[in-house]
Amino acid sequence: MKNKLKQFTPYMLLAPALIYYIMFWIRPVIKAVFESLTDLEGSLSIANYVEVFKEPVFAEAFGNSMIFAIVSVILQFVIAFMLALLLNKKFKGSNLLLFVALIPMAVPPTAIAVLWRTAFSSYGWLNNMMQKAGLIETPIQWLTVRGKSALSFLILIDTWTVLPSVMIILLAGLQNLNKEYEEAGYVFGASRWQVIKDITIPILKPTIVTAIILRMISAMQVWLIGVMMFGFGRVPFLVERIAYYSDVVPLLDNSYKMSVTYSVVVTVIVLVSAMIYLKLNSRGRKT
Repeated sequence: MKNKLKQFTPYMLLAPALIYYIMFWIRPVIKAVFESLTDLEGSLSIANYVEVFKEPVFAEAFGNSMIFAIVSVILQFVIAFMLALLLNKKFKGSNLLLFVALIPMAVPPTAIAVLWRTAFSSYGWLNNMMQKAGLIETPIQWLTVRGKSALSFLILIDTWTVLPSVMIILLAGLQNLNKEYEEAGYVFGASRWQVIKDITIPILKPTIVTAIILRMISAMQVWLIGVMMFGFGRVPFLVERIAYYSDVVPLLDNSYKMSVTYSVVVTVIVLVSAMIYLKLNSRGRKT
């Protein structure tokens, strides 16, 4: 009896988490998939997906989402990794630098959008500082940009916002790294770059994979900053379309169907992207 109880103990401990996921994650996902595959009369149909893919803004939203995810993840990882390497040295003033670097984590996304919208307005503090420094004579109309220029603005703002979270993950991995491996590399004549490339990065691979996957998932879900900076439609994203049909035009006959269909599309893209990255990463380990 005791042996059977021991066998079932792990499952009993996992049961609350499993029930939670079934009730608040798996069930809504299944319902969203079902709703996306039914028309307004409740019959099975792929008309919602056809409607989504035929939307003129879909291709632009998909392209913006992918460009944003790829560029922002690479940019943020490179900068965060360099900052983590710097902070790991424990130099004088490193704690102050760490404190300053973590400030964006304490600012809500809405406040960040308001902060930067104020900065980029015609008479905002950015134009004011540049005019006082003699760099410009008349205010620059930052918020009139469109297309890839507006997307670049959002990537830079997002980088400032989420850089601390990526840096903290990498810094935690560096602080748990056995220093003897790096010291051995230096003893055998390796340069600083060779130690980082051939010793530090391979050992940190699990940490790096975690940081990149979490950041990639978050990057695919961007929309709030774009909407608050430029409004709906100026720089469309896939998740922005969900908010558009849920909040801007919720009374249309197919608004709910379109929003859940976009949700399923985004979920599939995120899952496929994560699986491709994990596959390529595992293949890199084997080679």
